[in-house]
Formats: sequence, C-alpha cells, structure tokens
Amino acid sequence: MKNNSLVIMAGGASSRMKKSLGRAALDESVKKAAQKLHKSLIPLGNSGKPLLHYLLKNAAGAGYSNIYLITSEENQGFKDFLNDSEDYLGPNVHFAIQHIPEGREKPLGTADAILQCLEQHPTLQETYFTVCNGDNLYSVDALRDLRKERDAPHATIAYSGSGLGFSDERLAKFAVMDISSDGYLRNIIEKPGLDEMEQYRDASGELRISMNEFSFSGAEIFPYLKNCPINAKRGEKELPEAVRNAVAGHAKAVLCYPRSERLPDLTDAHDIKDFYL
Repeated sequence: MKNNSLVIMAGGASSRMKKSLGRAALDESVKKAAQKLHKSLIPLGNSGKPLLHYLLKNAAGAGYSNIYLITSEENQGFKDFLNDSEDYLGPNVHFAIQHIPEGREKPLGTADAILQCLEQHPTLQETYFTVCNGDNLYSVDALRDLRKERDAPHATIAYSGSGLGFSDERLAKFAVMDISSDGYLRNIIEKPGLDEMEQYRDASGELRISMNEFSFSGAEIFPYLKNCPINAKRGEKELPEAVRNAVAGHAKAVLCYPRSERLPDLTDAHDIKDFYL
C-alpha cells in the first residue's frame, strides 16, 4: 500500500466563523483577515502564520509528498499564501476546485468536494490517499497512522472525546463513531445529541469522535462518492454518508486507529484565541 497524498478540504465558505466574529475578543486586524480569508489562512498566535502553514508542515513530517488543496473558485488567498511563503519547502501542492452546481449558491458538500478532486486528478483514483479538514491542525502522528500498511481498503482516526478537550455539549455537535470490538467502523452518527451519544461509549467508557480524517482507496471509495445521496436536512452530499454506505457494503471496509490527543479546531471566531503557535 502506498499513500503519499493528502487531500485537504478548504472549499467551504467559513460562514460560521464570519458570523461569530462580532462576539469575539480579537484584534481588529485579525477580524478583518477572518472576514476576507478562508479560516485556514487567518494569522494565528504570535507568529502570525496561518493554520495551513502548520498543517502542511505536519504533512511533510508524516511523509506526504503531494498535497491536493480543495478550494472554491475564489482561491487567490491560497495562491498568495504559497507564493509569499519563501521558506516553504514542503510537499508539492496541487489545486482542485469545488465548482458550485448551476442553480445553487453554496457548494454541494464534502463528498462532492472529494469527488471533484478525484475527477480533476484521476491519479488519485488509482492509489491510496488521506483526507482531512482544512480547519483542524492534525498531528504528525495521526497523519502518519493513515499511511500504515493495512488489509482494509479504508481507515480513519477515532479520537477519544476526553482527549479532544471539548465539553460533552460540544462533542454532541461532532460525529460519534460506532466501532466493532475488532476495531472496524460500524456507523458514524452526526450530531447525536447528549442523550443519544451515551449509547456509543466504548468498553473503556470513551466516546470515539470522527474529525473527518480518513485514508481511502481511490478505486473503492469513488463509486460511493459519486452515488452519495443529498442529505434531506442540510441539502449536501456529506462524506460521512459516503463512508456509511461503504461500510454497509463491506463490514471491514474502514479500520479505526484510536488516538487520544487535543485537536486544535477553527470552527468559529472564539477558537482563534486558542492558537498560540
């Protein structure tokens, strides 16, 4: 198994971030940058470097040689970042554009983003690759885990709820994982609510949280991405739904690697102050 490619999803509108800026205690310069840029490009901490800088650095440390950055068509900020990073000696960066279908105002979701990336870069359909969000700072070790040899076509990182450092109320807004006793994914439950999520604690009492960090066989995930249904409530083709369908067809399709560590997250403006990088 060869996995040297990391696909970063950074095509969203960062709408939750922008809506929360007015309530956040941040410097005006940071607020202006957050209004203008994708959240992965907001200057952070004392260094002023964005999350994307550190994510690319961690990807290099984990052994990835190619990055596929999924953005919207308005992606000049990403190009400026790469052009201005004179000290950047990391993986090769390739762009994939998530085009908005005619008749819609917003992108069609994360499964559609990965599908468009695979269609624009067909080599990914013939190999293994890792997928992650553009607004989380995944560790070198977590990214490296997804490059390990395995028998399953796909894999994911199963984060412990206690290790993430979030309250139960915030964990209930993520996706909880139902994992078999031999370590394979059975289901992903989106935003289960406090009462429902209790039934998914594992034998050690931990909740296992999905943070959209997967490794896929391009050939095997492609049909599930292409045929992913549109969520009736949110009106998008969501990556967890494509994964659920893959699991429904093959009980050992997704191997889970448990990890317990903090995962810095840029969901809204209040998270910016937590980055002291």
